[in-house]
Amino acid sequence: MTPAIDSKLPGLGTTIFTVMSQLAIEHRAVNVGQGFPDFEPPARLRELVAVHSSAHHNQYAPMAGAVPLREAIARKLERHYGRRAADAEITVTCGGTEALAVAIQAVVRPGDEVVVLDPCYDSYEPIVTLCGGITRHVPLSRPGFGLDLERLAAALSPRTRLLIVNTPHNPSGALLSRADLDALAALLRPTRAFLLSDEVYEHMVFDGARFASVNAHEELAARSFVVSSFGKTYHATGWKIGYCVAPAPLSAEFRKIHQFVTFAIASVLQHAIADFMTEHPEWEDELAAFYEARRDRLGELLRGSRLRWTPAHSTYFQLVDYAAVSDLPDTEFAQQLIREHGVVTIPVSPFCAEPPRDSRLIRLCFAKEEATLAAAAARLAAL
Repeated sequence: MTPAIDSKLPGLGTTIFTVMSQLAIEHRAVNVGQGFPDFEPPARLRELVAVHSSAHHNQYAPMAGAVPLREAIARKLERHYGRRAADAEITVTCGGTEALAVAIQAVVRPGDEVVVLDPCYDSYEPIVTLCGGITRHVPLSRPGFGLDLERLAAALSPRTRLLIVNTPHNPSGALLSRADLDALAALLRPTRAFLLSDEVYEHMVFDGARFASVNAHEELAARSFVVSSFGKTYHATGWKIGYCVAPAPLSAEFRKIHQFVTFAIASVLQHAIADFMTEHPEWEDELAAFYEARRDRLGELLRGSRLRWTPAHSTYFQLVDYAAVSDLPDTEFAQQLIREHGVVTIPVSPFCAEPPRDSRLIRLCFAKEEATLAAAAARLAAL
Protein backbone atom coordinates (compact mmCIF):
# COMPACT_ATOMS: atom_id res chain seq x y z
CA MET A 1 0.00 0.00 0.00
CA THR A 2 1.29 3.44 -0.92
CA PRO A 3 1.70 5.59 2.21
CA ALA A 4 -0.45 8.71 2.39
CA ILE A 5 1.33 11.95 1.52
CA ASP A 6 0.79 15.28 3.20
CA SER A 7 1.01 17.61 0.20
CA LYS A 8 3.11 20.76 0.48
CA LEU A 9 0.83 22.32 -2.15
CA PRO A 10 -2.61 20.95 -1.25
CA GLY A 11 -4.61 23.55 -3.14
CA LEU A 12 -2.63 23.34 -6.34
CA GLY A 13 -3.70 21.37 -9.39
CA THR A 14 -2.41 21.20 -12.94
CA THR A 15 -1.48 24.57 -14.45
CA ILE A 16 -3.83 26.22 -16.90
CA PHE A 17 -1.13 25.98 -19.58
CA THR A 18 -0.96 22.20 -19.27
CA VAL A 19 -4.75 21.88 -19.21
CA MET A 20 -5.26 23.98 -22.33
CA SER A 21 -2.42 22.32 -24.23
CA GLN A 22 -3.85 18.89 -23.48
CA LEU A 23 -7.26 20.02 -24.73
CA ALA A 24 -5.54 21.35 -27.85
CA ILE A 25 -4.16 17.89 -28.57
CA GLU A 26 -7.46 16.16 -27.88
CA HIS A 27 -9.42 18.49 -30.16
CA ARG A 28 -6.66 19.07 -32.74
CA ALA A 29 -7.11 22.78 -32.18
CA VAL A 30 -5.02 25.66 -33.49
CA ASN A 31 -2.81 26.66 -30.56
CA VAL A 32 -2.35 30.38 -29.97
CA GLY A 33 -2.53 29.81 -26.23
CA GLN A 34 0.65 28.51 -24.65
CA GLY A 35 3.58 30.88 -25.05
CA PHE A 36 5.98 29.13 -27.38
CA PRO A 37 6.97 29.91 -30.98
CA ASP A 38 6.01 27.41 -33.64
CA PHE A 39 9.07 28.35 -35.70
CA GLU A 40 12.69 27.31 -35.27
CA PRO A 41 15.65 29.01 -33.54
CA PRO A 42 18.14 30.82 -35.80
CA ALA A 43 19.82 28.48 -38.29
CA ARG A 44 23.29 29.62 -37.26
CA LEU A 45 22.53 28.91 -33.61
CA ARG A 46 21.45 25.38 -34.48
CA GLU A 47 24.65 24.94 -36.51
CA LEU A 48 26.68 26.00 -33.49
CA VAL A 49 24.99 23.33 -31.35
CA ALA A 50 26.29 20.72 -33.80
CA VAL A 51 29.73 22.34 -33.81
CA HIS A 52 30.03 22.24 -30.03
CA SER A 53 28.62 18.75 -29.81
CA SER A 54 31.72 17.67 -31.75
CA ALA A 55 34.07 19.92 -29.79
CA HIS A 56 34.18 18.08 -26.46
CA HIS A 57 31.45 20.17 -24.84
CA ASN A 58 29.23 17.29 -23.79
CA GLN A 59 30.20 16.99 -20.12
CA TYR A 60 29.29 19.05 -17.07
CA ALA A 61 29.57 22.81 -17.41
CA PRO A 62 30.77 24.86 -14.44
CA MET A 63 28.02 25.18 -11.83
CA ALA A 64 27.58 28.94 -12.36
CA GLY A 65 27.59 28.61 -16.13
CA ALA A 66 30.09 28.19 -18.95
CA VAL A 67 32.67 30.97 -18.78
CA PRO A 68 32.20 32.11 -22.42
CA LEU A 69 28.46 32.47 -21.85
CA ARG A 70 28.84 34.44 -18.64
CA GLU A 71 31.30 36.71 -20.43
CA ALA A 72 28.84 37.18 -23.31
CA ILE A 73 26.06 38.01 -20.83
CA ALA A 74 28.30 40.57 -19.13
CA ARG A 75 29.00 42.26 -22.48
CA LYS A 76 25.29 42.29 -23.25
CA LEU A 77 24.41 43.86 -19.90
CA GLU A 78 26.92 46.63 -20.44
CA ARG A 79 25.81 47.24 -24.04
CA HIS A 80 22.10 47.41 -23.28
CA TYR A 81 21.93 48.67 -19.71
CA GLY A 82 25.32 50.13 -18.82
CA ARG A 83 25.71 47.60 -16.01
CA ARG A 84 29.22 46.24 -15.52
CA ALA A 85 28.42 42.92 -13.90
CA ALA A 86 31.25 40.90 -12.40
CA ASP A 87 31.53 37.17 -13.04
CA ALA A 88 30.32 36.54 -9.48
CA GLU A 89 27.03 38.30 -10.28
CA ILE A 90 25.87 36.11 -13.21
CA THR A 91 24.48 32.57 -12.92
CA VAL A 92 23.16 30.47 -15.80
CA THR A 93 20.01 28.53 -14.94
CA CYS A 94 17.61 25.89 -16.25
CA GLY A 95 15.31 28.45 -17.82
CA GLY A 96 13.77 31.49 -16.23
CA THR A 97 11.51 29.43 -14.00
CA GLU A 98 14.40 27.81 -12.15
CA ALA A 99 16.00 31.21 -11.70
CA LEU A 100 12.78 32.55 -10.21
CA ALA A 101 12.42 29.56 -7.89
CA VAL A 102 16.01 29.70 -6.67
CA ALA A 103 15.90 33.47 -6.10
CA ILE A 104 12.76 33.11 -3.99
CA GLN A 105 14.32 30.26 -1.98
CA ALA A 106 17.48 32.29 -1.44
CA VAL A 107 15.76 35.01 0.59
CA VAL A 108 12.32 33.85 1.77
CA ARG A 109 12.04 32.20 5.20
CA PRO A 110 8.99 30.78 7.02
CA GLY A 111 6.60 33.57 7.90
CA ASP A 112 8.10 36.07 5.46
CA GLU A 113 5.72 37.92 3.16
CA VAL A 114 6.17 38.18 -0.59
CA VAL A 115 4.23 40.75 -2.60
CA VAL A 116 3.20 39.87 -6.16
CA LEU A 117 1.33 42.00 -8.68
CA ASP A 118 -1.73 40.41 -10.27
CA PRO A 119 -2.09 39.14 -12.90
CA CYS A 120 1.17 37.26 -12.38
CA TYR A 121 3.01 34.17 -13.58
CA ASP A 122 1.68 31.10 -11.83
CA SER A 123 5.02 29.80 -10.50
CA TYR A 124 5.59 32.63 -8.02
CA GLU A 125 3.17 31.75 -5.24
CA PRO A 126 3.81 27.96 -5.12
CA ILE A 127 7.53 28.56 -4.58
CA VAL A 128 6.78 31.08 -1.83
CA THR A 129 4.51 28.49 -0.21
CA LEU A 130 7.21 25.81 -0.39
CA CYS A 131 9.51 28.23 1.46
CA GLY A 132 6.92 28.71 4.21
CA GLY A 133 6.27 32.25 3.07
CA ILE A 134 2.99 34.13 2.69
CA THR A 135 2.01 35.65 -0.66
CA ARG A 136 0.28 39.05 -0.71
CA HIS A 137 -1.48 39.86 -3.98
CA VAL A 138 -1.74 43.46 -5.16
CA PRO A 139 -3.80 43.97 -8.36
CA LEU A 140 -2.35 46.05 -11.14
CA SER A 141 -4.59 48.92 -12.20
CA ARG A 142 -7.10 48.26 -14.99
CA PRO A 143 -7.39 48.65 -17.91
CA GLY A 144 -3.72 49.48 -18.50
CA PHE A 145 -2.17 47.08 -15.96
CA GLY A 146 0.02 49.75 -14.42
CA LEU A 147 1.34 49.98 -10.87
CA ASP A 148 -1.16 50.92 -8.18
CA LEU A 149 1.39 52.61 -5.95
CA GLU A 150 -1.10 53.37 -3.18
CA ARG A 151 -2.19 49.73 -2.83
CA LEU A 152 1.39 48.53 -3.18
CA ALA A 153 2.59 50.83 -0.42
CA ALA A 154 -0.22 49.56 1.83
CA ALA A 155 0.81 45.95 1.18
CA LEU A 156 4.42 46.48 2.27
CA SER A 157 5.11 45.78 5.93
CA PRO A 158 8.01 44.94 8.25
CA ARG A 159 7.33 41.29 7.31
CA THR A 160 7.81 41.91 3.57
CA ARG A 161 10.91 40.08 2.41
CA LEU A 162 10.47 40.19 -1.36
CA LEU A 163 8.59 42.08 -4.05
CA ILE A 164 8.22 40.35 -7.42
CA VAL A 165 7.65 42.39 -10.57
CA ASN A 166 7.35 41.27 -14.18
CA THR A 167 8.28 43.66 -16.97
CA PRO A 168 7.60 43.32 -19.89
CA HIS A 169 4.43 41.93 -18.38
CA ASN A 170 2.85 38.57 -19.11
CA PRO A 171 -0.08 38.42 -19.89
CA SER A 172 -0.86 42.10 -20.58
CA GLY A 173 2.21 43.35 -22.45
CA ALA A 174 2.42 46.37 -20.13
CA LEU A 175 5.78 47.93 -19.27
CA LEU A 176 7.26 49.55 -16.19
CA SER A 177 8.78 52.94 -16.98
CA ARG A 178 11.89 54.50 -15.48
CA ALA A 179 9.55 56.63 -13.35
CA ASP A 180 7.87 53.43 -12.12
CA LEU A 181 11.26 52.02 -11.13
CA ASP A 182 12.08 55.25 -9.30
CA ALA A 183 8.77 54.95 -7.44
CA LEU A 184 9.57 51.33 -6.50
CA ALA A 185 12.98 52.39 -5.26
CA ALA A 186 11.39 55.01 -3.03
CA LEU A 187 8.91 52.48 -1.63
CA LEU A 188 11.57 49.85 -0.93
CA ARG A 189 14.24 52.23 0.38
CA PRO A 190 13.14 52.12 4.05
CA THR A 191 12.39 48.37 3.99
CA ARG A 192 14.39 45.14 4.32
CA ALA A 193 12.75 43.76 1.19
CA PHE A 194 14.53 42.45 -1.88
CA LEU A 195 13.25 42.82 -5.44
CA LEU A 196 12.89 40.01 -7.99
CA SER A 197 12.44 41.35 -11.51
CA ASP A 198 11.21 38.84 -14.10
CA GLU A 199 12.43 40.31 -17.42
CA VAL A 200 12.31 37.30 -19.74
CA TYR A 201 10.65 39.34 -22.55
CA GLU A 202 13.19 42.17 -22.32
CA HIS A 203 13.91 42.35 -26.07
CA MET A 204 10.25 42.41 -27.19
CA VAL A 205 9.31 46.07 -26.70
CA PHE A 206 7.32 47.80 -29.43
CA ASP A 207 6.43 51.13 -31.03
CA GLY A 208 9.84 52.68 -30.45
CA ALA A 209 9.68 52.36 -26.65
CA ARG A 210 12.86 51.72 -24.69
CA PHE A 211 12.85 48.99 -22.06
CA ALA A 212 13.53 50.15 -18.50
CA SER A 213 15.41 47.26 -16.88
CA VAL A 214 16.17 46.98 -13.20
CA ASN A 215 19.70 46.22 -14.45
CA ALA A 216 19.93 49.86 -15.50
CA HIS A 217 18.64 51.23 -12.18
CA GLU A 218 21.61 51.39 -9.82
CA GLU A 219 19.64 51.68 -6.58
CA LEU A 220 17.23 48.85 -7.34
CA ALA A 221 19.91 46.61 -8.86
CA ALA A 222 21.75 46.67 -5.52
CA ARG A 223 18.87 44.78 -3.87
CA SER A 224 17.59 42.76 -6.82
CA PHE A 225 17.63 39.46 -8.63
CA VAL A 226 17.01 40.06 -12.35
CA VAL A 227 15.96 37.06 -14.44
CA SER A 228 16.08 36.61 -18.21
CA SER A 229 15.60 33.78 -20.71
CA PHE A 230 17.50 32.68 -23.80
CA GLY A 231 14.58 30.41 -24.64
CA LYS A 232 12.40 33.46 -25.20
CA THR A 233 15.05 35.49 -27.04
CA TYR A 234 16.15 32.73 -29.43
CA HIS A 235 12.81 30.94 -30.09
CA ALA A 236 14.09 27.92 -28.16
CA THR A 237 11.83 27.53 -25.14
CA GLY A 238 12.52 23.78 -25.03
CA TRP A 239 16.20 24.37 -24.36
CA LYS A 240 15.36 25.78 -20.90
CA ILE A 241 18.30 28.13 -20.50
CA GLY A 242 18.08 31.41 -18.62
CA TYR A 243 20.16 33.39 -16.19
CA CYS A 244 20.00 35.49 -13.07
CA VAL A 245 21.94 38.69 -12.39
CA ALA A 246 22.32 39.82 -8.79
CA PRO A 247 24.90 41.52 -6.55
CA ALA A 248 27.66 39.15 -5.44
CA PRO A 249 26.26 38.54 -1.91
CA LEU A 250 22.85 37.65 -3.33
CA SER A 251 24.38 35.57 -6.10
CA ALA A 252 26.40 33.63 -3.54
CA GLU A 253 23.19 32.59 -1.76
CA PHE A 254 21.53 31.95 -5.11
CA ARG A 255 24.33 29.60 -6.18
CA LYS A 256 24.21 27.65 -2.92
CA ILE A 257 20.69 26.56 -3.86
CA HIS A 258 21.19 26.34 -7.63
CA GLN A 259 24.02 23.83 -7.21
CA PHE A 260 21.63 21.38 -5.51
CA VAL A 261 18.71 21.94 -7.91
CA THR A 262 20.26 21.48 -11.35
CA PHE A 263 23.98 22.02 -10.62
CA ALA A 264 24.87 22.67 -14.28
CA ILE A 265 23.05 23.43 -17.51
CA ALA A 266 23.57 21.71 -20.89
CA SER A 267 27.15 22.54 -21.81
CA VAL A 268 26.81 22.28 -25.57
CA LEU A 269 23.86 24.70 -25.60
CA GLN A 270 25.67 27.21 -23.41
CA HIS A 271 28.70 27.30 -25.71
CA ALA A 272 26.49 27.59 -28.79
CA ILE A 273 24.57 30.52 -27.33
CA ALA A 274 27.79 32.24 -26.25
CA ASP A 275 29.16 32.04 -29.79
CA PHE A 276 25.89 33.23 -31.31
CA MET A 277 25.71 36.21 -28.95
CA THR A 278 29.23 37.18 -29.99
CA GLU A 279 28.64 36.68 -33.72
CA HIS A 280 25.17 38.23 -33.87
CA PRO A 281 24.60 40.87 -31.18
CA GLU A 282 22.17 42.52 -33.61
CA TRP A 283 19.66 39.69 -33.02
CA GLU A 284 18.58 41.25 -29.72
CA ASP A 285 18.12 44.65 -31.38
CA GLU A 286 16.04 43.27 -34.26
CA LEU A 287 13.76 41.00 -32.22
CA ALA A 288 11.31 43.76 -31.31
CA ALA A 289 10.55 44.58 -34.96
CA PHE A 290 10.15 40.87 -35.73
CA TYR A 291 7.45 40.44 -33.07
CA GLU A 292 5.87 43.84 -33.60
CA ALA A 293 5.14 42.78 -37.19
CA ARG A 294 3.44 39.63 -35.92
CA ARG A 295 1.41 41.61 -33.40
CA ASP A 296 0.25 43.93 -36.17
CA ARG A 297 -0.51 41.02 -38.48
CA LEU A 298 -2.72 39.42 -35.85
CA GLY A 299 -4.53 42.73 -35.47
CA GLU A 300 -5.13 42.92 -39.22
CA LEU A 301 -6.51 39.40 -39.28
CA LEU A 302 -8.91 40.14 -36.40
CA ARG A 303 -10.08 43.48 -37.74
CA GLY A 304 -13.82 43.42 -38.21
CA SER A 305 -14.34 40.77 -35.52
CA ARG A 306 -16.34 41.35 -32.35
CA LEU A 307 -13.22 41.10 -30.24
CA ARG A 308 -11.70 44.29 -28.85
CA TRP A 309 -8.11 45.02 -27.86
CA THR A 310 -5.41 47.61 -27.34
CA PRO A 311 -2.19 46.58 -29.14
CA ALA A 312 0.27 45.06 -26.68
CA HIS A 313 3.26 47.24 -25.83
CA SER A 314 5.60 44.26 -25.41
CA THR A 315 6.01 40.46 -25.11
CA TYR A 316 4.52 38.11 -27.71
CA PHE A 317 1.07 38.10 -26.14
CA GLN A 318 -2.08 40.04 -26.98
CA LEU A 319 -5.05 40.37 -24.64
CA VAL A 320 -8.45 40.55 -26.32
CA ASP A 321 -11.81 41.39 -24.77
CA TYR A 322 -14.62 39.03 -25.79
CA ALA A 323 -17.44 40.77 -23.89
CA ALA A 324 -19.32 41.43 -27.12
CA VAL A 325 -19.23 37.69 -27.90
CA SER A 326 -20.09 35.98 -24.61
CA ASP A 327 -20.93 36.50 -20.94
CA LEU A 328 -19.16 33.29 -19.90
CA PRO A 329 -16.28 33.55 -17.40
CA ASP A 330 -12.95 33.44 -19.20
CA THR A 331 -11.94 29.86 -18.36
CA GLU A 332 -15.30 28.50 -19.50
CA PHE A 333 -15.16 30.63 -22.62
CA ALA A 334 -11.63 29.48 -23.45
CA GLN A 335 -12.67 25.84 -23.08
CA GLN A 336 -15.69 26.47 -25.30
CA LEU A 337 -13.41 27.96 -27.93
CA ILE A 338 -11.41 24.74 -28.03
CA ARG A 339 -14.34 22.34 -28.08
CA GLU A 340 -16.63 24.23 -30.45
CA HIS A 341 -14.29 26.36 -32.55
CA GLY A 342 -10.96 24.52 -32.49
CA VAL A 343 -8.75 27.35 -31.24
CA VAL A 344 -6.68 27.46 -28.05
CA THR A 345 -6.33 30.63 -25.98
CA ILE A 346 -5.40 31.24 -22.34
CA PRO A 347 -7.84 32.79 -19.83
CA VAL A 348 -6.48 35.60 -17.68
CA SER A 349 -8.23 34.76 -14.39
CA PRO A 350 -5.75 31.97 -13.42
CA PHE A 351 -3.09 34.70 -13.26
CA CYS A 352 -5.01 36.42 -10.43
CA ALA A 353 -5.85 35.52 -6.84
CA GLU A 354 -9.11 37.47 -7.08
CA PRO A 355 -9.90 38.21 -10.75
CA PRO A 356 -12.41 40.98 -11.45
CA ARG A 357 -15.85 39.40 -11.86
CA ASP A 358 -16.64 41.42 -14.96
CA SER A 359 -13.33 40.68 -16.73
CA ARG A 360 -13.75 39.08 -20.14
CA LEU A 361 -10.16 38.75 -21.30
CA ILE A 362 -8.25 35.96 -23.02
CA ARG A 363 -4.60 35.88 -24.02
CA LEU A 364 -3.41 35.11 -27.53
CA CYS A 365 0.20 34.24 -28.41
CA PHE A 366 1.38 35.74 -31.71
CA ALA A 367 4.77 33.97 -31.73
CA LYS A 368 3.40 31.86 -34.56
CA GLU A 369 3.84 31.29 -38.26
CA GLU A 370 1.54 33.12 -40.65
CA ALA A 371 -0.52 29.99 -41.30
CA THR A 372 -1.13 29.47 -37.59
CA LEU A 373 -2.14 33.10 -37.02
CA ALA A 374 -4.42 33.06 -40.05
CA ALA A 375 -6.16 29.84 -39.05
CA ALA A 376 -6.72 30.99 -35.47
CA ALA A 377 -7.87 34.46 -36.50
CA ALA A 378 -10.35 33.09 -39.01
CA ARG A 379 -12.01 31.05 -36.28
CA LEU A 380 -12.00 33.91 -33.80
CA ALA A 381 -13.30 36.41 -36.35
CA ALA A 382 -16.27 34.12 -37.01
CA LEU A 383 -17.48 34.33 -33.40
